[in-house]
Amino acid sequence: MKQIPNLFTLLNLVFGFMAIICILQTGEMFVTQNDDSWLPQLPERIWLGSLFIGLAAIVDFLDGFIARLFKASSEMGRQLDSLADLVSFGVAPGLILYQLLRLSYMQESDGIDTALVLLLPAVLFPCAGAWRLARFNITDSKANGFTGVPIPAAGLVVASLPLILFYDQFNASVLLLNKWFLYLVIVLLSLLMVSRWRFMSMKFTSKTIRGNLPKIILAAAAVISALLLQWLAVPLVFVLYILISVTTKKTLQ
Repeated sequence: MKQIPNLFTLLNLVFGFMAIICILQTGEMFVTQNDDSWLPQLPERIWLGSLFIGLAAIVDFLDGFIARLFKASSEMGRQLDSLADLVSFGVAPGLILYQLLRLSYMQESDGIDTALVLLLPAVLFPCAGAWRLARFNITDSKANGFTGVPIPAAGLVVASLPLILFYDQFNASVLLLNKWFLYLVIVLLSLLMVSRWRFMSMKFTSKTIRGNLPKIILAAAAVISALLLQWLAVPLVFVLYILISVTTKKTLQ
């Protein structure tokens, strides 16, 4: 019975592995746009990978509850959770960034011959996530918040990009297939994960509305933006999360 929570945590890794399979088996098509350029069509399997990352996030959210339910919290469970997180929210999103960079270069006349070195910046994302997880595991802090953006949050932002692109909401493909924008996303998310800034935890620990007000505002914004903007709500809510965390940093000490 004590191993049930650990086996449940492994579902996180299983979904991350399935996401990687979908992301790698792109099956993309290239339609001739004119004599010297190509128009890439986003394949179905990449956004299926995003959905598997979402399932991994649900498991990651519930595994602590399962451990408490079976009264089986352990150091092994903590380490297993971090290892699974690295796969599901580090490696899998890193591969999404790699594939999106590749598709962005495919729009250029010589895009098929893109040098590997131009795509390798995507590896910064899983490396930053690994650093963030390792630091978390050796830090015994009871503070109300996180040092650095949690890797699941950053991973979900990346996972939302193929879904936004697949449905091409608000003509977002122009931005999401821009290599400079993708480089910027990689650098910013990586820096946020390894930073020493304090970020808000979404656990409702206070017994007063005032104490939970930032979290209530963020939750309400998430619901409203999801109804109005669908998948585009994910990065926008993430930006709001950063802004709220920065403006309420005194409460996170």
